[in-house]
Amino acid sequence: MSQTTAASRPPVLPRGLLIVVGLAATVIAVGGLKAVGGLLGPAFLALVLMITVFPVRGWLVRLRVPGWLATLVTILVVYAVLAAMVVALVVSVGRLAALVPTYSPQINDLVDKVGELLRERGVKQTQVNAVIKSLDFGKLFGYATTVLQSMLSVLSNAFFIAVLVLFMGFDAARFPRHLRDARGERPAVVTALLSFAVGTRHYFAVSAGFGLVVAVVDWIALLVIGIPAAGVWGVLSFVTNFIPNIGFVVGLVPPAVLGLLEGGVGEMVVVIVVYVVINFVIQTVIQPKIVGDQLGLSATVTFLSLVFWSWVLGPLGALLAIPMTLLAKALLVDVDPNARWVVPLISGRPNGPPGGGTGD
Repeated sequence: MSQTTAASRPPVLPRGLLIVVGLAATVIAVGGLKAVGGLLGPAFLALVLMITVFPVRGWLVRLRVPGWLATLVTILVVYAVLAAMVVALVVSVGRLAALVPTYSPQINDLVDKVGELLRERGVKQTQVNAVIKSLDFGKLFGYATTVLQSMLSVLSNAFFIAVLVLFMGFDAARFPRHLRDARGERPAVVTALLSFAVGTRHYFAVSAGFGLVVAVVDWIALLVIGIPAAGVWGVLSFVTNFIPNIGFVVGLVPPAVLGLLEGGVGEMVVVIVVYVVINFVIQTVIQPKIVGDQLGLSATVTFLSLVFWSWVLGPLGALLAIPMTLLAKALLVDVDPNARWVVPLISGRPNGPPGGGTGD
């Protein structure tokens, strides 16, 4: 009887007003996130790296390694990952910056050929000049440089990330016990946080695995074709593999343009076909299917999360889009049993029995 009365009781405020207030609060919250994006991005990067690597500590503890030593090894593993990323990106950006000026004659020659072709087709000179002015192949290389430098600019703040990882590492040693203690009072919250941690680990493990395969295959294929700086484009393929949906396109443009400048249209077409066969099948067909099924995010939600978090956090948001969306899902949907109806809308699958993962 009391449940019926509570269900039939009208809301304190009209539903329309509640929706408007909720939207206004969302706008304010998103504006706040965007304002602190320069701090939030690196901090969240440190968090997801620690979450991803933290099972190493549990494995070492099970081998009877002292807890303090297991924690120290875990922190050093995170530092090694960060150092490897910084070194790879520094080398890639430097190689790319040195490569672009050497193609100025080929670029100018190609632009002249385009202008001549347009004039032969009867295009007016003023229109030809406008087209030639808009042709800037240097910008295409600039897009690749921007992707690499945007990550490097974040990772260059190494001291902040390193100190934050250090504190997180020693706090994380006690965190599983705190979660077990809190499960009795807030089981839904604990389950949601564990689900976020497991999903984050799965996402980065799958992305890194597929990215490594794609990078090696791209590198070998570009070496066979004869594209200069094949190793740089392999690194770019690995980095862009963490960008959902459009990472494949970002990694394709520079080697395709180099193919055009080196061997003409035919070589560019070969590069595009190779990338479509390798990268598109793996990054756009296979990987999203595996990640989406495991994380409960549809392809549409994945793409929208990429756009949204890139706008909020800048270029780093593209790399952290999926973990940020998983955290938002855990805090806003998974913790509230009354919000279970939202799950099919963001996963594209019927609602199943509630569950969650566990982890160290």
